[in-house]
Amino acid sequence: MLLRSFESFEKTENGYLIHGDAADVKLVFMTDDIIRIRVHFDKGTPMEEESYTLVTTAWEDRMDTLLKDERTRITALDVPCTEDEKTLTFATAHITLKLFKKPFHFELFDKSGKLIYQDLRERAFEKDQIGRLSHFSKVDREFDHFYGFGEKTGHLDKKGRRLRMSPKDAIGHDPETGDPMYKHIPFYIRVNENDLRPVGLFYHNSYDCVFDLGEELSGYWERYCYYQTDGGDIDLFLLAGETLPEILNEYTLLTGRSALPTKQSLGYCASTMYYAELEKNCDEEIYKVIDKHEKEGILIDNFWLASGYSSGEKDNLRYVFNWNYKRFPEPEKFFENMNARGINVIPNLKPGILKNHPYIDLFEKNDVFIKTPDGKAPYYGRWWGGEGRFFDFTGEAGRNTWKQLLEENILKKGTKTVWNDNCEMDGVEDRDAQCDFEGKKGTMAELKILHSNLMAYTAKQALADVYPGERPYIINRAGYAGIQRYAQVWGGDNLTDWRTVKFNIATILGMGLSGCSNMGCDIGGFAGPAPEAELLLRWLQNGIFQPRFCLNSANNDNTVTQPWMYEENLPYIRAAYQLRYRLMPTLYSLMYESNQNGMPAWRPLFLEFPDDPKCYTDKNLTFMFGKSILVANVVEKGATTRTVYLPAGCTWYDMNDDLRAYEGGQTIEVPVTLASIPMFLRGSAVVVTTEDVKHILKDTMRQIDLLVAAETDTSFVLYDDDGHTEDYKNGVYAKTTITVKAGDRTDIRFATEGSYESPVERMTLKLVSKKKGALWASVDGQQLPQFIVRDGWEAAESGWYYNLPDRTIWVKFAKPAKKDFTVTISTEKFDLIGMAED
Repeated sequence: MLLRSFESFEKTENGYLIHGDAADVKLVFMTDDIIRIRVHFDKGTPMEEESYTLVTTAWEDRMDTLLKDERTRITALDVPCTEDEKTLTFATAHITLKLFKKPFHFELFDKSGKLIYQDLRERAFEKDQIGRLSHFSKVDREFDHFYGFGEKTGHLDKKGRRLRMSPKDAIGHDPETGDPMYKHIPFYIRVNENDLRPVGLFYHNSYDCVFDLGEELSGYWERYCYYQTDGGDIDLFLLAGETLPEILNEYTLLTGRSALPTKQSLGYCASTMYYAELEKNCDEEIYKVIDKHEKEGILIDNFWLASGYSSGEKDNLRYVFNWNYKRFPEPEKFFENMNARGINVIPNLKPGILKNHPYIDLFEKNDVFIKTPDGKAPYYGRWWGGEGRFFDFTGEAGRNTWKQLLEENILKKGTKTVWNDNCEMDGVEDRDAQCDFEGKKGTMAELKILHSNLMAYTAKQALADVYPGERPYIINRAGYAGIQRYAQVWGGDNLTDWRTVKFNIATILGMGLSGCSNMGCDIGGFAGPAPEAELLLRWLQNGIFQPRFCLNSANNDNTVTQPWMYEENLPYIRAAYQLRYRLMPTLYSLMYESNQNGMPAWRPLFLEFPDDPKCYTDKNLTFMFGKSILVANVVEKGATTRTVYLPAGCTWYDMNDDLRAYEGGQTIEVPVTLASIPMFLRGSAVVVTTEDVKHILKDTMRQIDLLVAAETDTSFVLYDDDGHTEDYKNGVYAKTTITVKAGDRTDIRFATEGSYESPVERMTLKLVSKKKGALWASVDGQQLPQFIVRDGWEAAESGWYYNLPDRTIWVKFAKPAKKDFTVTISTEKFDLIGMAED
């Protein structure tokens, strides 16, 4: 059934309803850049609004009450329609959408009249004989690039691939070609390298789907890509912001911003399945593991408690909310001891229920399970240890029972973190299995992946009950669009392989371009044998930049992956961990930025350098850490050099070679050793670090250190708060905008807003100045003393010094009490001996 032609249209309260020969189309202009096109083939049946996903709507929705604390209703734009014989034309202040009547298709133009998106003209929307819906778009097979799609393997650009979204428990997946994965995020950004104009497409539909990105070819049609889904409607949101950051802002406006993480969650997390699988007294062994971290100088703040703690004492099968008292004789005491040491323990939770579960009577009484298609009995499917039943998170009975046991058996014992594992619901094979769907009844075909989001939603409610005012910290393996507003996510059970450390970079970047900035992949590999020494080192050196920094394993050779397992590399590993903690002020600020506008911490080069065509095709697997540092980790075995493309438009400084300068727009090859973590400072940049934080809960950041490059004007927002409460929502934060004005006098202005009393007392600043040293330096007009000898500068309370090895001007001073102040560094011309010509 093909939607071939337009028949009529009518104005609605918030847009237009267009009647075609085979389908009705709802058209809503949510903003000047966000257009909703909902194609409904079941003509004569209502287009119901019932979204667990959207947090910004322009219509009444059945989930408005459930999501009352998350959802905002806006007023759609009243966009006039101009009709002629062939088209309907709708124009906002930024874009023009044309509907061509026959053949029925849409084209989107920017405000200058340039075509930026086009349906496949003669085959835009169709429904096939088995009910699958497809949307075809015209594609430039040579020059179009496709980014996003949530969690996917291989290179970042998905051009030429066919991707399936049907979340699986993809243990040991191939890091280059494996598909599908754990997440289902039907959103992508398309960019043509000839005009570099991006456009975003979000398909608001949770049925299993496929994206073909130019792989399929038919001589009967122009080149195309397509989206195909198993049911529902084609509910497309076209995002037409002029820039990539604008599109990310628009997507996260619709589906939610990343939750602001706790500071502690950004510290290192130790884990392996084996720690909780000992026959008895696992708690004592875990204390020894923490002791070993401290003895070896491996910084640590968190501990993942694998599901072995919940196993039955007789059968060793997993029973969520159960405690094995042989392994953990006193769970409350265990949490108390770990909390006293500043270690956040994060217990594993799984939504499948075996027949001998100790709470089975409660579950059956409360009617918590997903049901058979006829709704008469609980559905049974494959699970860990045998046949299992599954919690139904789309109904109050399931959510409330889960929440009750989560509070009583986990949270009140002493943890503030929830780890939702195996939440893909992959064991429910029958897609006709019935879910409550808030009383309406629905199928797993539509709702399967939404259980993972609702599992996180339920955890958020439980945490608010037990720890009011505390910031929720939730971790999910699976998720649909919008999971970022509830949870940190990770890349599931990856394979111990050199390709994994390499292609996990693109996976994390793709998640960042899909709204999920708080992301990481298991370091060292979860499935397979223990990593060899060099692989573990390179994996850790890359992992220190991931927002989720966790080493986790279930090695199949009866080993445990631990950071000290290869003593010959311990000095390099310690140095990597120390770098992670030094960068904590920058990382926390980047996570705040994600919370505000959707910009990820890890950024593909083209997100920061959109005018450089080479950044869209670069496959060197480098990334920007924020906007200031290009990271080019070593990801090849036995490498002695690293190839790096440096984007055009600025100078780059090698942070491992005395800030050696390179012009952008070239590919370089730098030597590397086992100690190398290649990083390059952007020509205009601000990086904030600290030497004070070795343990997030125990240490206070009294001093911060800034590295500044001022090729042109630049800025950075340094964000701080107490790191764990929700007081920031009431203005209790310190948001410092650092504005750099470049020139012979470089002004670095600090302007702070918010009521949080920062503990920072002292500051150092290093300004890159390759041509010459300073003439003078001042803080708010008060000149600082100059030091010719470094020892004098280091001993002084304040002053400046020119460091010749890397040619940076060093400035140190006590942080002024006032919220706004300026540091000025003059490199103006100076004639020392009085013989310069006028």
